[in-house]
Amino acid sequence: MKKETFIISLGGSLIAPPKGVNWQYLKKLRQLIISQTKKGKKFFIIAGGGTTARKYQDAARKIVAVPNYDLDWLGIYSSRLNARLVKIIFLDHAHPEIIKNPTIQTRSKNNIIVGGGWKPGWSTDYVATMIAQHYKIKTVINLSNIDYVYTRDPKKYKTAEKIQNINWKEFRKIVGDKWIPGTSKPFDPIASRKAQQLKLKVIIMNGQKLNNLKSFFDGKKYNGTTIEN
Repeated sequence: MKKETFIISLGGSLIAPPKGVNWQYLKKLRQLIISQTKKGKKFFIIAGGGTTARKYQDAARKIVAVPNYDLDWLGIYSSRLNARLVKIIFLDHAHPEIIKNPTIQTRSKNNIIVGGGWKPGWSTDYVATMIAQHYKIKTVINLSNIDYVYTRDPKKYKTAEKIQNINWKEFRKIVGDKWIPGTSKPFDPIASRKAQQLKLKVIIMNGQKLNNLKSFFDGKKYNGTTIEN
């Protein structure tokens, strides 16, 4: 791609936290992304299922023993609902259809392409990683509700230390190797393995702090965890 292109893995809980759809946040995100496209940047935005997915998954579990395959589908459709909302708010700035299969290249003149979940066994982080592979993009930005990755869960351990830079080998020791539907990891373990193979740079930052994201796009100092080989 000729334009500087970024992939954003947008946490679903930023889009629709427990209190409901955060339209105020989406409005500010829209303004930021459009302002960056005017500077010559292009974006893939992959929406996660987040809180919406977990609510559906928890409800199903309370009634029957649900196979991971079906739990994954609840997450996939939740992410696609979030993706459709994100696509709609960008109107004619975005490609008219959302990406469902990251292995099929989408040719578009639009500067924003939105995607959601793909198939059972793969998170939207993995979708973002697959897009990076097929479009030869080297940077993925993971937006969630954390400022940094920590050595341990900071909510449980006071001795947890924030990590600003880490390689994939060490990061994968933190997140493990198994994908479980509905779990919340800084970056999905399966996607992490793929990202390591592709030698991607993944930046994890707090998506609620849009001025920090703007600093990254403007080449200024930013807060977050950078993972690379």
